[in-house]
Amino acid sequence: MGIHCSILQIVGFQNSGKTTLMEKLITRAEQEGLKVASIKHHGHGGVPDNDSSSKDCIRHNKAGAIVSSVIGGGVLQLSAKVDNWNLKEMIELYNVFPLDVIFVEGYKKECYPKVVLIRNERDLSLLYSVTNILCVISHIKLDKKILKDHQVFQLDQEKLYIDYLMKEVV
Repeated sequence: MGIHCSILQIVGFQNSGKTTLMEKLITRAEQEGLKVASIKHHGHGGVPDNDSSSKDCIRHNKAGAIVSSVIGGGVLQLSAKVDNWNLKEMIELYNVFPLDVIFVEGYKKECYPKVVLIRNERDLSLLYSVTNILCVISHIKLDKKILKDHQVFQLDQEKLYIDYLMKEVV
């Protein structure tokens, strides 16, 4: 990897907009001349095979990622198979690529800086179960008292949060 390779996780429950945000970040980073990779956690169990996770990796590549992968059921779709891949091992594997930033979709329990996507009030539980929150992007209006420790953006403030996140990863 490059001298410095940033890692940023995008976490949220199903249909919260993780893949869409990943595409936007990958596109912007690639436009800024950064070499980008993505890692997606197949959170629905089993081997990712022509499902939405595999299609999401294609979306990441089309957005500008020079390498992308999906992991599930013991299979890393870079045509490698081992039992129990973890995020640290995948990041080490990515060391062979000349990268500036890796965007990670999922892996809520890992320790890298995170963007938390909130769709509704039930999703607020994520704020108490994940660590290292860089910012929150919400589909709904949130009480600032609850979120006083976090940078918060509304979903429609796309330019603001994309600019903010790009400054963080560069």
